Amino acid sequence: MKIIEHKKIFLAISAFVVALSLAIVFGLGLKLGIDFTGGALTEVSYDERPAQATLAADLDTLDLGGYSLRESVDDAGKAAYILRTRDLTEVERQAVHTIVTEVGTAGEITRFTSIGPTIGQELRDKAVWALGAVALIIILYVAWAFRGVGRPVGSWTYGGITILALIHDVIVPTAVMAVLGVLLGAEVDVLFVMAILAVLGYSVNDTIVVFDRVRENLVKYRQEKKVMVKNEYGQPEEKIEYIPTKPFAVVVGESVDQTILRSINTSVTTLLALMALYWLGGEVTENFALILMAGVVAGTYSSIFLANPLLVYIAERNIARTEAAEATLAEVAS
Repeated sequence: MKIIEHKKIFLAISAFVVALSLAIVFGLGLKLGIDFTGGALTEVSYDERPAQATLAADLDTLDLGGYSLRESVDDAGKAAYILRTRDLTEVERQAVHTIVTEVGTAGEITRFTSIGPTIGQELRDKAVWALGAVALIIILYVAWAFRGVGRPVGSWTYGGITILALIHDVIVPTAVMAVLGVLLGAEVDVLFVMAILAVLGYSVNDTIVVFDRVRENLVKYRQEKKVMVKNEYGQPEEKIEYIPTKPFAVVVGESVDQTILRSINTSVTTLLALMALYWLGGEVTENFALILMAGVVAGTYSSIFLANPLLVYIAERNIARTEAAEATLAEVAS
């Protein structure tokens, strides 16, 4: 209940986190990988890795245009370099192969990937459509699942708040990805999109668990009252109205208290699994695990400290608006 009492503080924290994350994303930008831009990726490992400046000087003799060369470690734990270039012709690929393997000791190509710019654009479009489709399906499902909840907020409000929480949960790991891009040269690829989709699923599940308890408690704390009203033909008919026995804010606060341990325990166990994936899964899954960890933390916070305080805030505004309208009507009638 303390969470609901201090809802403005938690909403302000959420707004600050979102604003800071947006500033990081737009300020630092995201480094798109070849999955979305097209190009070639070459990983070469060595028993004794040459100096980066030496290898770059040799690559500069080729007409590759802009390229990226950074240190790495291959799956076997050997020192390596990852070279990202535009899409290469077969002749250019062979020239690059010769240079990177002859510099250093026991140079060996351990990975080569080439994606054309058309395929990259197609993947980028499909990623945007996938994220948009998931958000639309979620809001439609939540609105349908909470139909009939009624006062003081409608089912569409639950769906809208769920989407706002999802936006919060997506922006935070995206900002983490932007920071990783600057510090470690991490690039946005298909694994990043998969991580974001996983965050969406995790977050909506966490939020709906609390909202579903709110719905159960709203039904629990209400009384039926039969009233006579006139139908569309002017004839009297009996109608059932539901009178809440507890304030909406109290019901939501109790619902949060009843589910908060479940949410935290689920998040902790998920984080433990992701930490194991980060430390033991190898370089390929490191960024994937980090993004998921950021998303899990953001999702846990939003389901407890954002979605429910925002639900109560909107409900209180609706109640105040209704009371003001009724007072105005009473003054006009008098």
